[in-house]
Parts: sequence; C-alpha cells; structure tokens
Amino acid sequence: MRSHHRCSIAISIHTQKLREGASPTKHTYPLLLKAVSNSGARSPTQIHAQILKFGFDSDSFVHNSLVSAYAKSRDLRSAQKLFDRCSRRDYITWDAMIHGYVENNRAMEGLTLFKLMRSTGVDIDGVTVVSVLKGSGVVGDVWFGKCVHGFYVACGRVRRDSFVGTALVDMYAKCGEIDEAKKVFDEMPYRGIVSWGALIAGYERCGLFKEALFVSQAMLAEGVKPNQVTLTSALTACTQLGALDQGKWIHAYVERNRLELNSFVGTALIDLYAKCGCVDDAFAVFEKLPRKDVYPWTALINGLAMNGRGLECLDLFDRMLKERIAPNEVTLIALLSACAHSGLVDQGRVFFENMFKDYGVKPKLEHYGCMIDMLGRAGRLEEALCVIKSMPMEPSSALWGALLGACLVHKDYELGERIGKHLIDMEPYDSGKYAMVANMHALSRKWEEAANVRKSMKGRKVEKSSGCSWIEVGGVVHEFIALDGSHSQSKDVYEVLDGLIGIMKMEGFEPSSSLWLVAVDVI
Repeated sequence: MRSHHRCSIAISIHTQKLREGASPTKHTYPLLLKAVSNSGARSPTQIHAQILKFGFDSDSFVHNSLVSAYAKSRDLRSAQKLFDRCSRRDYITWDAMIHGYVENNRAMEGLTLFKLMRSTGVDIDGVTVVSVLKGSGVVGDVWFGKCVHGFYVACGRVRRDSFVGTALVDMYAKCGEIDEAKKVFDEMPYRGIVSWGALIAGYERCGLFKEALFVSQAMLAEGVKPNQVTLTSALTACTQLGALDQGKWIHAYVERNRLELNSFVGTALIDLYAKCGCVDDAFAVFEKLPRKDVYPWTALINGLAMNGRGLECLDLFDRMLKERIAPNEVTLIALLSACAHSGLVDQGRVFFENMFKDYGVKPKLEHYGCMIDMLGRAGRLEEALCVIKSMPMEPSSALWGALLGACLVHKDYELGERIGKHLIDMEPYDSGKYAMVANMHALSRKWEEAANVRKSMKGRKVEKSSGCSWIEVGGVVHEFIALDGSHSQSKDVYEVLDGLIGIMKMEGFEPSSSLWLVAVDVI
C-alpha cells in the first residue's frame, strides 16, 4: 500500500510539472517507471505513451526501464515486443526479460532466453545468473543449474559473490541435491542471514528436519541474528520433529530479543503448539498477534481439529468470518477435517457442498479426501464410494486408501477386497498398500488370499519400508527406526519396550500374529 501511495504521489507531481510547462528529460522516465514497477498496481502504458511523445524511446536506459516495468507488471507480451524491437541489447535488457519470465512462472522461457543470450556474446553479470539459477530451481533442472554454476566458476567470480552463492544453495536444495547445496554454502567466504536461510529451508524442503535444526543452532553460534524467514523454517522443523522444548526456546528468543511476531512466525508457533497438544499456548500466541490474516486463523482451526475440538473449530470459524477474513482452500480443509474428527458429518457436508457458492473455493482433491475420511469414520461407506465416483478429477491412491481403511474398521470386507485390488493395480510397488490388503484378508480369515498378497509382493520384489519416529528428550531429538539397533541406547530401549508389552498383555491386550500391521497415513 505504501509503494502504491508513493507511486501515485510521484505521478501526480510529474503531471503537475507538465501542466506548468516543465520539460521532462531522459532521466525522468526511468524513475517514474521504477515507481510504477514497485507499486505493482499500475500499468506502465500511460508513461510509455509519454515517452513516445517526447521521443525518449531510442534511449537505451529508458528502453530497458520500459522492458523491466512491463515484465514486473506481468505484461510479458508487451515486454517481449519491446525486447524484440531493441537493436542494441545490453546485459540489462537481457536480465530484465529473463527476470520477468522467471518471476512470472514461465521459468523455462527464461532459461531458453539465457541460452540465446550466451550465444550472442553479451557479458553476463551476477544478477542474470541469480535469475537463471532461480529458474533452474523452479523447474527442477539441476543439469542446467550445474552448467550455469560451472560457467560462473570459470569466470572466477562465484567465490566472491554471496548473492550467486545463495542462489546456488537454493537451486541445489530445490532440485534435491542438498549435499551440493551444503558444499557451496561451506565454500562461501561470507554467509549472511539470507544464505543461512536458504540452507535451512533447503534441509526442511528435503524432509531433513533434524539437520535443519542443527544448521539453525550453528547459525546462532556464529552470531548471525535470525530473521522472520529463518525463525519460521526452524519452527517448522521443530513441529515436524515434535521438538516442543526447542520450539519453546525459539519462542522465548523472539520475546527476549523483542522481535516482531508477524503472521509467518506467529502461524508457525501456533502450528507447533497445537500439533504438540498445547492448545492453550497456541491460543495465547494467536491472541497476541497484532495483525491476523488468514494464515494464523487457519493454523488454529487446524490445530483444534487435530485435538478433537470440532465445536470450537466451528466457533472460531464463525469468529473469523465476523472479522471479515475470507477463508482459503487450506482453511476449508482444516474445517472439514474438524468435522470428520468430531463426527459432525451433516455439518461437514453443508460446508463441502457450499464452499464455492459461499467462499469462492472450488473443491480440490484434498477437500474430497476430507469428505471420504469423514464418511468413512461414520461408517457411511457406500456414500463415500459415491463421492469418489462423482469426483471431477481422478481420485488419488490416498483417497482409495482412506476408504479401504474405513472398510477395515467397519468390517466391510467385500467392498474392501474390491478397493484393495484396485489400489495394488494403481501402485504395484507401494508396500503399504499390500500390507493393508493382507491385513484385511487376515481379519476376514481368508488366509490363502493373505498369503497370496505376500507372495505377489515378494514376486514383484517390493520391500517393506521401515517405520521411523522421533522423540525429544531434554531438548535432544532422538530418531528410532523399526528393528534398528544402531541407537546408542537401543538395548535399554528394547528392554523398556518388552516391559511395556508385558504390562499391555496383563491388561488384556492380545496381539494377533495373523495380522501384518503397518502405519499408513490416511489423507
């Protein structure tokens, strides 16, 4: 809003000057175009007309500013026309066009343009390289990114350019090459907060949450003050690991250093506390937020849903609407999940059927998944099957898996067999699907069918992935893998586990050797 206001003031002053008879110079319009670009709310068309009127269109500085302004206003067609008409393109012209394509979700065209740029022999600067590396990361083209990396190393500039170094870290991480990202990071002579943030976010993106926390701690040890982005990434890692104590330490750090509790950090804290069962703490963070956009509202609704407090979810959603905060698709997923976990099937159906009419959100795969879960939990299996068959998009294996899980719970083995066969055909190399189908046959005492499922799995050389879990004790996160003895205290762990199983048996628990049970994520 501020940049838009400043842009309006700049244009008003310029218009007043013209009325007073002042003559613009070639330096006037690049400044105006920059103001327009930064506002993001105006098209440069009117200023372009004035440039043509006063004959400044042949000036390379003005021309490059026009290309950049059109690209930043998402009018890539006009930007490309100006680019094509330019007889003398310098590196600024090329960079404006490449940057425009990358920033407007057309990264492949930006990479193609970079190839053309190299063939013309124009000098390539770090700004262009950063744009191209970002484009490589967006499309997941690590080979192209490595070529750019090699080219820039050959120029002898990569070691002293922290912007390019950070872009390389980000590119490799987005392409799943996290070891390469770490290698580039370690070789950087100067590592600012943005570089640290790129590596932390990279580990998080690759699902290496424990490593993300280690890097966060190393950053603090080096005296680098975290910003909102790195704090959010670190809190997300804590949430995924269930590392509540470390998350609380980060929260205390924010308060101790009087850092702004903005929407991103606030949402991450709400998510952490809610998913760790500390709903009151999540509420406390929510109420302290000075400005609440849709994200903290959604995080708290989702947290209440996960903790089985469905009616409170509905009350909070009503409060959100009264505050005139429009829900997004994630909010409605959280709301439907709340209805599913609280048995509010009819209320959930009303939300689902009216979400486009009331909130302008078209149901996506995740919303249908919530409906299948909701109906499955309520035992309305045929109704759930009808919902799947009526979907406008292809149902995913997760949806069929949710319905199969409901068939197991409600002992509808006939429907379960049909779904199970379809699931294995969909994903013949997913061990979890075989496990669910084998369990179902075992529960219905069809031993031969259960054995055949196992034989089919072995015949296709499908290996069952080991279960994995984390637990935080004394601020340290421990990782455990099923049947793994590599942990330093595994002997003690298994002794305690055997003791717990003995107590469970004394309480009447009878483990069934006929079942092949695995943990399966449902939606």
